[in-house]
Amino acid sequence: MKWCEENGVDYVFGLAKNSRLKDRIEGLMAQVEEEAEKTGEPVRRFKNFSYSTLDSWSRGRRVVAKAEHLTDKANPRFIVSSLPEEKWTGKLLYEDLYCARGEMENRIKEQQLGLFADRTSAHRMRVNQMRLWLASLAYVLIARLRTWGLQGTEWARAQVWTLRSKLLKIGALVKVSVRRVFFEISRHYPKKELFAKVLARLQAACATVAAATA
Repeated sequence: MKWCEENGVDYVFGLAKNSRLKDRIEGLMAQVEEEAEKTGEPVRRFKNFSYSTLDSWSRGRRVVAKAEHLTDKANPRFIVSSLPEEKWTGKLLYEDLYCARGEMENRIKEQQLGLFADRTSAHRMRVNQMRLWLASLAYVLIARLRTWGLQGTEWARAQVWTLRSKLLKIGALVKVSVRRVFFEISRHYPKKELFAKVLARLQAACATVAAATA
């Protein structure tokens, strides 16, 4: 943080919880807990304050606390930032900026675990590079599948492994003729209507792209 401040770089960092930070929002945590118990729904509030550690920080800094109570437990969180409150309120800073980092981490994890981008144990760098390229290409295709085919459906935000096991990795009978290749899916496939809808959307999207680039 000191380096960022000396070099004109703004920052937003997660801040580990401690007793001093919790004491600063003790009253607010009691309020959200009471409201959550009344409504039966999670409640969150935000609080801004200046904070400094006892010895490791060079100065006081802006801290945003998320005072949240879920249906069954308290869930306080803290971030520290150089961004001004007049432009970035606590709620905006936490939910729209800081949490976006978590969403990016989820996408990286999805590519690693769902599309095997972490399989880079070959002895030759170019082999590992090719594997990563293939995983990245697969992720682009999955992203297009979500955008073009799954938008507005129950799987619009499904993880890669869900789409692989329930939409892509399904049994089918392959028939080959002189002009066509047919894939016959079992009539008992529980998502056959959704499959047909997604396929039609992808076909229409591909036709639009082909016409635009012709």
